[in-house]
Amino acid sequence: MAINFKDGVILGADSRTTTGAYIANRVTDKLTQVHDTIWCCRSGSAADTQAVADIVAYHLNMYGIVNNEPPTTQVAASLFQELCYENKEMLSAGIIIAGYDPRHGGQVYSIPLGGSLHKQPFSIGGSGSTYIYGYTDAHWKENMTEEEGIQFVRGALQEAIKWDGSSGGVIRLVVLTSKGAQRHLYLPDTNYTGPGLTN
Repeated sequence: MAINFKDGVILGADSRTTTGAYIANRVTDKLTQVHDTIWCCRSGSAADTQAVADIVAYHLNMYGIVNNEPPTTQVAASLFQELCYENKEMLSAGIIIAGYDPRHGGQVYSIPLGGSLHKQPFSIGGSGSTYIYGYTDAHWKENMTEEEGIQFVRGALQEAIKWDGSSGGVIRLVVLTSKGAQRHLYLPDTNYTGPGLTN
């Protein structure tokens, strides 16, 4: 999932990758950086979404060199959308793009299966999202502080992990603001704070 908050955007995801009922990886990083302060959340086929994200990252780097300015989140979302729509028959890819740029601030875009593009204040995706539509609708509010945003994303992902068998592992977060990217890692079922973990 990804949300807009007062100073930027927050992306969050669980870390479970499944092959049917088998858990292939319990510590996957589903949050992928495609440019300095533009990241995406990947759901669906891991191979498909990794390939698409790699192609977009390449084009965004080229955009920065050719135009002598960093790309906006909208440019990144348009690239993702073109790739997903043109190859919709072959891809199983649900992608959420979120980023911060000085011109537009924080922005969140969603590309569900089929390759349509939607700009939203917040977006949820993946198998766990079907369990948390009620939670997100009940708890969402505009212009949250960073702390409120982190608690909202964390709470939603805890619910998804609790109810969905294909979601699990740890909760990874990225906060994108004018200061850059800041990563967080949480255990979903305890308040333990250890190396690399924040409570």
